[in-house]
Amino acid sequence: MYGKGLRALGISTIVVMAVALGLVFFWVPLEADQGFLQKIFYVHVPLAIVSLCGFVAGGIFAIQHLRTREQKWDFRSYVAIHMSLIFGVATLITGSIWAKGSWGHWWEWDEPTLVSFLIVFLLYATYQPLRFAIEDPERQSRYASVFAVTAGAFVPLNFIAVRASTQFLHPRVLGATSNLPWQMSLTFVISLVGMTLLFTTLCKYELTVKHTRAQLRALRRLAERRAGARTSATPPSRGRSAAPSLHATAMTAHPPSTHPERSR
Repeated sequence: MYGKGLRALGISTIVVMAVALGLVFFWVPLEADQGFLQKIFYVHVPLAIVSLCGFVAGGIFAIQHLRTREQKWDFRSYVAIHMSLIFGVATLITGSIWAKGSWGHWWEWDEPTLVSFLIVFLLYATYQPLRFAIEDPERQSRYASVFAVTAGAFVPLNFIAVRASTQFLHPRVLGATSNLPWQMSLTFVISLVGMTLLFTTLCKYELTVKHTRAQLRALRRLAERRAGARTSATPPSRGRSAAPSLHATAMTAHPPSTHPERSR
């Protein structure tokens, strides 16, 4: 179900990312003040944008899960937030490298853009511990969805508060204050499209893997139940008592969870 179109999506991601990197290193002009260091901008900013949008998407999927109780929406919410956390780590690393080269410091606590992103990242860093602290799969999905919706609503509010700030060192890319030349703007858009495709491809791949593992576990349980049923239906040998398999009995009485987090 999730693997349909994955190959075409992966090829598209590779092509767009290759074009973006080619433009970054061989076509786009050097920035007057920062020189070659400024090229990290085409990686850092798309990572940040895609990461924040992924958090919001996780909240939207969580709303669908709370409305329909369908497990597929919880799958998608979990994977979107999980992948956004990975992109968030990459954002913080590339941002620190850029800050060190530009400002001489790895971090600036007076910069609202940096601090706000760190707050959002740390908020979502508690998402997975919350899920794994709950044993019951249904309660786990429900509580995680409530968390995803609440945190997802915080992301745009935080973004608006940061944009309203008048004191900032971080460059403004989106908005009326942006003064990028057209070559830089075009390269940035292509890089953003490539990063979005990369995020989508990785999410689709993880969903495919989790769905496949869940299907394999279901088939294995079905085979074990049928084997146990055949064993119990076979008449005992003369002089011997047929004892049911403890493993089959345990599997029938307490089937393992098919929840996606159990495959980790």
